[in-house]
Amino acid sequence: MNPDATIKIEMLNGSLSCFKFGLLGLLPVIGLPFALATLRISGQVRLREKQFWNPARPYRVWGVVCAALGTIFWMGIILFAVFQAVMDARGDY
Repeated sequence: MNPDATIKIEMLNGSLSCFKFGLLGLLPVIGLPFALATLRISGQVRLREKQFWNPARPYRVWGVVCAALGTIFWMGIILFAVFQAVMDARGDY
């Protein structure tokens, strides 16, 4: 098989994985690892996009958008919950 074709197929599969994991990254709490995995996979795919055209680029981009939103939202919720727990433990209101 042509090495260029193999790289293109891996790039397309990576873009679709970004989209799937990005959508899963929007799930409450359990989505955080999926969102972080999306960002990692996207970086790998983006390196290959510099050499080859990626027809599945919109899937990668939307996956990253969903992952970023999920990461920001759920990290904010987690930080807020931790902050509230610390304040309640200290007795500050």
